[in-house]
Amino acid sequence: MRTAAAAVLAAGALWLVGGAGPASAEDGGDGDGGVHLLLNSAYDNRPGELVDIEVQGIGAGGDVTVSSPVFPRPVRLALRENGHHARPAIAMTTEPGTYPLTVRAGGRVVAEERVEVKPSERPSFSVTSPGEVLRPGERLWMSYDDLYPGETGRSFSVHSPAFRAPVRLAHDPSSTDWNNPRLFSGAAELPPGTRDGTYKVTLYGPGGRVVDEKPLVVRAARPGDRDYVGRARGPAFYDASTETGPEGARTHGHRVPAGGTVTVLWRDRSPDPGEEERLTATSPAFERPVRLRRDDSKAADGDDPRYFAPARIRRGLEPGSYAVTVASHHGRVTKVGKLQVTEAAAGSSGRDAGNSGASGGSEGSGASGMTVAYVAGGTTAGVLTAAGLGVLLRRRAAR
Repeated sequence: MRTAAAAVLAAGALWLVGGAGPASAEDGGDGDGGVHLLLNSAYDNRPGELVDIEVQGIGAGGDVTVSSPVFPRPVRLALRENGHHARPAIAMTTEPGTYPLTVRAGGRVVAEERVEVKPSERPSFSVTSPGEVLRPGERLWMSYDDLYPGETGRSFSVHSPAFRAPVRLAHDPSSTDWNNPRLFSGAAELPPGTRDGTYKVTLYGPGGRVVDEKPLVVRAARPGDRDYVGRARGPAFYDASTETGPEGARTHGHRVPAGGTVTVLWRDRSPDPGEEERLTATSPAFERPVRLRRDDSKAADGDDPRYFAPARIRRGLEPGSYAVTVASHHGRVTKVGKLQVTEAAAGSSGRDAGNSGASGGSEGSGASGMTVAYVAGGTTAGVLTAAGLGVLLRRRAAR
């Protein structure tokens, strides 16, 4: 809840606008009618947290300072393009309460506001929510918040038999909890083969001392669980150079010439954690197995999680129906689609065959290519026009 609140604050949803009436040019203002104080994180602060202060409407000449009982000393604001700015920390010794904050320009008071401070909180180590169970292959986020008087450590690491290696917790000043200078976080991916059980997760501080320990429950999906086999559909196929996109994909009967490119699509309502790192489409018609990547574009919003990638058809392949196989859920789900391979077009070359998959490109760039071709209509008209022009040129070339 605290992180979510900080994200809202960081987005500027609770910026306060204050002022001390109009400020003339002689008073140090820019003559636009007043001085504006933008105070982020005015409420719900703990001692040690940062307060983002921006003052607008004051000219470049003279010092601009902020003073408050919550700061050890007056804070001088730095001049920026949009005004004067600073991010001072509330003193760790500040008692709970509401305190005045005063802005001075050239020694004169130009704006005032108030800052609320709540009590300090003991350091806390977070691994999972109470009662939460993780699946093998799932990604685990951990954090350590030691914004508390007397805490000075700069290096923390987390060890567990469930991890491949120790995980370093680092402070990220640009994270959602940006106003907490002592929030350390990191992530670990559980190996897909992690056995069911309860594992100890240990936080180590400076000098290798144990700071805290938490339990971690890992359990693979079992028959009867909602995510045991998910609801997989596919593999299906479509030509990324056309206008149909994933919505027009077919599990049988899709036609592609030898040497051409086809996009393989897979959907699953409840995929296994880490599935995007394991899903592979294989076929005797492909030049090589194809790793399917998760579609994270806006076009996938509201749809079951889907995975796709372009596959190159072998040159000189005999026309006919070829099986394409995808195995998921640690081999519990295996599905086969049929792809119809036709003769290569007369006079086609390796370069022409490669161009037929231009929107997919290599395996690593398949996702971005498809996004431009059929997704970007929701971004800018220019991108959509470019995608449409590409389709038109390919049709002309085909004719």
